[in-house]
Amino acid sequence: MDLTGNLSVGERIRVLRESRGMSRPTLAQLCGRGPDWLKKIETGERELRSHTLLLRLGAALQVRDLSVITGSDTGPAATVPTGRLNHPSMPDIWSAVMQRTLTPHAAGPADPAILQGRVDQTWNLWHSSKHNRTEVGAVLPALIRDAEAAVRALDGDARRAALVALSDVYRLTGQATAYVAPAELAWVVADRALSAAQDADQPAAIAAAAWNMGNILRETSYPEEALRVVTEAADLLRPHLDTAPDDWRGVYGALQLHAAVTAAREAREGDAWRYWKKGDQIAKSLPANYVHPSTVFGRANVDFHEISVATDLHQARKAIGLADDVDPTVMPSVERQSRLWVEVARGHLQRGERTAALKVMQMAYEIGSETVSYTPSARTVAAELWRTAPRAMRGEASTLAAAVGITTG
Repeated sequence: MDLTGNLSVGERIRVLRESRGMSRPTLAQLCGRGPDWLKKIETGERELRSHTLLLRLGAALQVRDLSVITGSDTGPAATVPTGRLNHPSMPDIWSAVMQRTLTPHAAGPADPAILQGRVDQTWNLWHSSKHNRTEVGAVLPALIRDAEAAVRALDGDARRAALVALSDVYRLTGQATAYVAPAELAWVVADRALSAAQDADQPAAIAAAAWNMGNILRETSYPEEALRVVTEAADLLRPHLDTAPDDWRGVYGALQLHAAVTAAREAREGDAWRYWKKGDQIAKSLPANYVHPSTVFGRANVDFHEISVATDLHQARKAIGLADDVDPTVMPSVERQSRLWVEVARGHLQRGERTAALKVMQMAYEIGSETVSYTPSARTVAAELWRTAPRAMRGEASTLAAAVGITTG
C-alpha cells in the first residue's frame, strides 16, 4: 500500500480499498451508498464533503485516523469511531421487525380504528418530542406486533384498514430508525410499508409508503430511483385530486417536495424548482392551517423546503434571505423546526459565516437534540464547526460537538 505522493482523497480511498481486497460494491454498501457513488469519489468526479461519510469510510477501511484518507495532518486529530450510530431502542425494534411471529395474537386482533388511533398518536409524538427517537422507539415494538397480529387475524374491510395502519407503523419505524438501523432493517421496513399499502389497495397509503421508500433510495445514493418512485406515486394520486380528501392532497404535495430536494442534491436546478412550485400550488389549494399528520406537509413545510432546495443548490444567499422571512413557530413539528435551523446553518457555512452557523446550530440542538444528534447533515455541520470555528468560538463548538456525539479526540 503506497499512500505517499500527492494523492487525492479519492485515490487514497481506492488504494486503501484495494489493499484490503475489497470490491467497490462492498465498500459502498458498508457506507450505505451505491457503487456508482463510490466510483465518482474514487475518480474525482464527485467531491467528498460529508464528515459523516468520511467516518463511515474510515470505519469500513479500518483506519484509526481520517488523515490517512484525507492526506492532511493539520488541525485536530480525527479519530475514527467503530461502528454506526447507536440508539438504545434498536434491539427491541429489531426483534419486533425481524423476528415477527406467525402464530395468532394471544389477546386477539386489535380493533383497526383503535390501532390507527394509536399510530396517529405516535406520529404526533414523533413530531412533538425533543427526544423523539427515544420516546417513539419505546412504543414501536408493541405497535408493530399488534398491527401485524391484526392483519393476520382480520379479513375484508377490517383487514384493509389494519393494513393501512400497518403501513403507517412501518413508515414511522423507518423515520425513527433512520441512520441508526442496519441497512437490511431499513430496506425491510420500507418494503413492508409499501407492500401493506398495496395489499390494502388504498392510493393515499401507497403514495405515503412510496414517499418513505424514496427517502431510503435517496439516502443510499439512488436518486434516479427515488425520483421514479415518488413521481409514479404522484401519478397514482393525480386523478383523485379534484375530489380527494385534504390528506390525499397533502401526500401529493409531500411527494413534490421530496422530488424537489432529490433534484436539488443532484444539482438539477430547473427540476428542483419545478417540483417545489408544484408543492407550493398544492399548499395554496389547502386550508391555510392545514398540516398532514405524518409528512407535516403544509404551508410552513413548503416554505422550509424552499430553504432546503436553495441550500442544496448552494444558493446560500437566497436560503438565508428566505429564512429571514420564515416564522418557524407556525410549524407544529419540533423535528422539522430543528431541521430548518440545520439548513440555515449549512447556508451560513457555505458563505463562510461560522459564528452565525454555530449560533443557529445551537438553536437547532436546543429545539430538537435527537434530530441534530442522529441526522447526518446536522452532524456534518457540527463536525465542520468543531474543526474550523474561530478561536473565540472553539469552546462553544467543542461543547456542541460533544453533545451531538462527534468524536473529538
